[in-house]
Amino acid sequence: MQASQQHRSSVMASGLYHQVKQEVEPFYFSQFPTIDHSLCYNDSNHESHFSVRNSCEHYCTLESSSANCSYTVYNSSAVSFSPNGSRTQQESQSYPSDLHHSADNTYGSPISGSCITEDVSDLRDKLRKLETVMLGPDSDIIDSITSPEMDSWRLVTDAISRGDLKQVLVYCAKAVSDNDLLMAQWLMDELRQMVSVSGEPIQRLGAYMLEGLVARLASSGSSIYKALRCKEPATADLLSYMHILYEVCPYFKFGYMSANGAIAEAMKDEDKVHIIDFQIAQGSQWITLIQAFAARPGGPPHIRITSIDYATSAYAHGGGLNIVGKRLSKLAKHFKVPFEFHAATLSGCDVQQEHLQVRPGEALAVNFAFMLHHMPDESVSTENHRDRLLRLVKSLSPKVVTLVEQESNTNTAPFFPRFLETLNYYTAIFESIDMTLPREHKERINVEQHCLARDVVNIIACEGPERVERRELLGKWRSRFRMAGFTPYPLSSLVNATIKTLHENYCDKYTLEERDGALYLGWMNRDLVASCAWK
Repeated sequence: MQASQQHRSSVMASGLYHQVKQEVEPFYFSQFPTIDHSLCYNDSNHESHFSVRNSCEHYCTLESSSANCSYTVYNSSAVSFSPNGSRTQQESQSYPSDLHHSADNTYGSPISGSCITEDVSDLRDKLRKLETVMLGPDSDIIDSITSPEMDSWRLVTDAISRGDLKQVLVYCAKAVSDNDLLMAQWLMDELRQMVSVSGEPIQRLGAYMLEGLVARLASSGSSIYKALRCKEPATADLLSYMHILYEVCPYFKFGYMSANGAIAEAMKDEDKVHIIDFQIAQGSQWITLIQAFAARPGGPPHIRITSIDYATSAYAHGGGLNIVGKRLSKLAKHFKVPFEFHAATLSGCDVQQEHLQVRPGEALAVNFAFMLHHMPDESVSTENHRDRLLRLVKSLSPKVVTLVEQESNTNTAPFFPRFLETLNYYTAIFESIDMTLPREHKERINVEQHCLARDVVNIIACEGPERVERRELLGKWRSRFRMAGFTPYPLSSLVNATIKTLHENYCDKYTLEERDGALYLGWMNRDLVASCAWK
């Protein structure tokens, strides 16, 4: 009996993580761009990239501009500040694709350097002339000024003159944090000349972080989070962008795979399986699991997936959940797996037991993939829906509950530390995207804008209930699960070994580490995603 179970687990594990077969594509990926899976292999002498075909003729940046002519770095609704600190409306500024703002110019800054820096030098010359007239030629008062304010000023101007975009972003965020509106406005003016949605990773991220800082001062972060300044893409397009992100960022893919392994292990002897998935996204997570169940010795179980997503979310908008359900149903039919799909369009804050359609005789799995951090906790509301939802799920007696989350601390952190955390976290993500997705592809801008920029703006610009991107480190999630009555469920060693084998095909800058019963996935020395399971 034990040998039979081990054989069944081995078959499912090996089937679970082979590349999606070509015959799957007509059923599920027919509307997605074609991606060549030449993934920066270690034994190659050159970097390979994904090639994304069927690119759109036009794309939207954060500021709804065209790909080939100019990009707008400041929207007409954005707020600037006059010298006395009062708010004023600033008109849009569009920079043509000239020498001063081309990709060849490292940070899009004017060739002549910073106009602010030149003004400072000119001011010092004038002050020295005035000092000479009043105090004589041997006076050195100007050079002897060493106040903290002057030291800070020199550090800022030095960072600008060096083109150190990351440091200037930090100085600007500190000015916003200190409510130093004059300094913040000056640095925003400088940053607009340094960022570019089509430049280096830090330039692209800088464009969205600058947008977040502007929105924070304008108190418009919530509205930008909901719709940026670009028309919301059609649902099929958004699912396509998400699919591309899933393909080019293996830490997301491996996180899903790890969760699937725990579910497959827990359900290896079950005939009826019910999976409750909070925020199903594009549904890619379940493709390999359906295939694995189809190959299970003794035949596949009956699978029922209930997807929970609030009606105003980007995924549910425009019938997205139904699109995903139809694709998964078609895939399951192709592999002869009995399958049902139900979509419940409501917020996790509103979920009650009756919404989950739990049936007797079904083995239950609950999947929290990149969703729980959207639930407000005790720091936002006395209702504490984050812990309430975990207690509700525990009351259903699931066989396994999977958690996949970004390994980042942006929940209760004050604004400035939260800005630094976001800057470091997304720098790693944008750098990793550069490794696999060519910079000139218009889909890359769409992927970064619609799948990443909205989150960046929300983290930086919003507070209170409007800030919904509230991530926590795995240590905090462990505490919450234990308080709700869960105990750790070991990840499948067979599945983890398979993931590690697949990981070897990627660039060695991607990291994969198993520790303390969880799988950590990241880029260089930064953990980005953590995956674990509970029962």
